[in-house]
This record gives sequence, C-alpha cells and structure tokens, in this order.
Amino acid sequence: MKKYRVGVIGFAHMHIGTLVRNFYELGDKIEWVGCSDLKPFVPSISDKPSTRSNNMNKVMKMTGMTAVYEDYTKLLDEGALDIAIVCCENAFHGEVITEILSRGIHVVVEKPMATNMAAALKMAHVAKKSGAVLAVNWPSTWFPGIRLAHKLVSEGAVGKVFKFTYRNSDSQGPFSYGEGLKEEEQAAEWWYHAQAGGGAFWDYCCYGSCLASWFIGSPVRSAYGLRANFNSPFGSAEDYGSITAQFDDAVAHIEGSWTTVNSGTPNGPIVFGLNGTLVTDGEEVRIYRKRHDSTPSEVYKADPIPEDRNNIGKEFISHLENGTPLHPTLNIETNLSAMMILDAGYRSSVSKKMEQATGLHYTVDKL
Repeated sequence: MKKYRVGVIGFAHMHIGTLVRNFYELGDKIEWVGCSDLKPFVPSISDKPSTRSNNMNKVMKMTGMTAVYEDYTKLLDEGALDIAIVCCENAFHGEVITEILSRGIHVVVEKPMATNMAAALKMAHVAKKSGAVLAVNWPSTWFPGIRLAHKLVSEGAVGKVFKFTYRNSDSQGPFSYGEGLKEEEQAAEWWYHAQAGGGAFWDYCCYGSCLASWFIGSPVRSAYGLRANFNSPFGSAEDYGSITAQFDDAVAHIEGSWTTVNSGTPNGPIVFGLNGTLVTDGEEVRIYRKRHDSTPSEVYKADPIPEDRNNIGKEFISHLENGTPLHPTLNIETNLSAMMILDAGYRSSVSKKMEQATGLHYTVDKL
C-alpha cells in the first residue's frame, strides 16, 4: 500500500479542519510530515475557535504532527511531500501554490483558486509543466442535490438555460457561529481586510461563479460587480458582494452576503430554462413547469454520493491511484472559468462599469 506524505501550509481558513480530517480518516495511507503557517497579513489577537492559532492547534492535535516549519519553503524542500493541503489567506494562493506545484508536489487548496486571473493562469501553467495535480475544494461539491440538479439540467429537464442564480445560505460573517469574537478581535482577522483577499465577495461569490461555470458550460464574456460594507465598519473588506455575469446565451446572478439573518428563499442553484425552473437546496431538487403555480411539477430526492468518493480526501487519492477524473468543480478548467467571472466582477466593482472577461482564449491544452 502506497503511503502519501502530506504537509499542511496555512491555517488562515477554518475549513482546514475539514480538509485535514478528510485525509486523516484515510488512516495508514497518510503520513503527516509537518506544517507551516505563513506570516499573517494581519496579526491575530485571539485564539478563539476558527482563528488561525486555534485552527493550527486542532490540526496538530488531530494528526499528531510535531514538526512546525517557520518557512513553508523549507518544509517543501526538506519534507519530501507528495501532497500539500493549503489554507492560507486567499491573496497568498497564487504565490504559495505556484511554489508548491513547481516542485512537483500535488496541491489541495480550499476555494477560491486565487484572487485574480493572472495568478490563476500561472498556477495552471506550472501545474501542467510539473505534472502535479491541483484540486480546488468546494464544500458545495459534496452536496448531492447540486450534483443531481446539474444532471437534470444537462439532460434538458428545463430546456434551454437562460438564467442561473445562486446566493449563499444565511450568514452574518465567518465568526458568527458561536466563536464569540469581539469587534476588535474580528478587526485583527484577515477575513475583514481586502488586501488579504478577505470579504464576502471572495468568500461566497466564488461558489456561484464555480457553479455557474459548471452549469452553463460556456465562458463568461463580461461581468458587472458590486461590493458594499453594511455591518463590518472595523474592516476594509466588503460584507456584501454581487456579480451579474453575461455569457453568450445566458446570464448568471451571484450574491455573497455576511449580512443575512435569513435568506427567505432557497439559495440554489436556481436554474431558469425555457421549459421550466429548477430549484435545489442542496439535497432535494424541485422543478416548476406551470405558470402561477407554487406547487412543483416534479420533486427529486438525491441519492447519497458514493461512499468511496464522498469527500476531498477520498476523491483526490482515487484520482492519484486509479486515474478517476476529479469532479468537474474541483479541476483546473472549471476553476479557471470561475476565475474569469470573479476577476471581471471584482474589477467591475472597482471601476463601477461592466468589465470584459480576460483569459477567454486560454485552453488547458495550450497552457
């Protein structure tokens, strides 16, 4: 049995706990080599749940790792890693992941891929050149209803798609789940700083961008983005963002919010076709075909994702060992398409006008 030597780089994002647990549950297939955190963009002043020091302590306790490298490149050079799990600040993804991939080390990184198209394209180019695998993990990938919704749409369940919408579920920010951080403690977390890639735009609009790319299946042409800060005066990053993205024959409307007490409606995806509307909450899928009727014409219950590939750890190792394709939302091609939406949307939020998408002429084969 092959053993994979795994290192962990970056503890900024609290999702690191789930990523590491998914690999940890593979047992003896994984050898935990060591970890390293990057110098934070903003030094944290709290060790409460979901802060970087708390994230790091939990991971080390879970895995039994004791080797901590002050410089992550030293871990890369000395650790003989097969896989690096990355959860640093979003704005650091481009630099860090390129460094890892250039050494032929496989990477699993928590969404989003990057915070600009240039960094994403560089990562993709280095991955192809080195032969290392890059997977971008999305929690939404593991919702069976979203997979079923895509299958139904691709089979023509609602006819030709002209509109796609998505917004995140109820959220009042990354530390609104019982962590108990005071405002001054939140102000010292990277999440609230735009230069670090914090904010609701990168945190939540990225989901809709990835899913729109997958469902619509064609490149975005242009996007209009908006960012606003309604309830986080202690930070420079937005707590609300939206993107309206134009494709050749469809449109996507995407929202990301840290200011929502209750969504009031399903988060989606909601897919509008010429023959009906499909709605999913991540588990159940409903299709509406009759005008002025709130009763769904069809209701589908999604089957569980097969147990042997129902999380990123199993999926990634299956890909390395058996050559099974990564789920489309995890692969480089879909994530580059998502980055086109995010990149154009973010530039638009700065310029206050519609922005053309860049990277339209890339193909993975030509990178």
